[in-house]
Amino acid sequence: MHEIAIKITINDEIIEKDIKANVLLIDFLRDELNLTGSHIGCDTSQCGACMILHNDKAIKACSILVAQLNGEKITTIENLQKDGVLHPMQEAFRNNHGLQCGFCTPGMIISGISLVKQNDKPNEDNIRKHLEGNLCRCTGYQNIVKSIEEGAIKMRESGDI
Repeated sequence: MHEIAIKITINDEIIEKDIKANVLLIDFLRDELNLTGSHIGCDTSQCGACMILHNDKAIKACSILVAQLNGEKITTIENLQKDGVLHPMQEAFRNNHGLQCGFCTPGMIISGISLVKQNDKPNEDNIRKHLEGNLCRCTGYQNIVKSIEEGAIKMRESGDI
């Protein structure tokens, strides 16, 4: 496989590198950049543990090539916290115990942020529908839904929409 030059902004840092054209974003994040907050859960684009933000929309990093995002900007879970202060959605997940084992949590948080960026007053039905691409094997989703409801309020209050 031949290599291609990429330039991509990840977590506000410009990365310029020659990579193989078939490198998945999740592998690049985890293996090349040691950004391990996004998880590999299924390798089939079903579970949502690998979610990242691209233009304020959650996308699955296991189903997109780095080359497809050449020149683009993405944000991973590692870049949500600013100066030691949790992002409002992270804070809401902590407040509402929106996690169990934590494996799916980064993807759930990213999906919650993406939803609120599209709909800043989501109701329970909106949230549950939006989370259809995120699987959690530990919870009944009730605390996750409560977390996203509170996260939406906190994001509105902080102006992070």
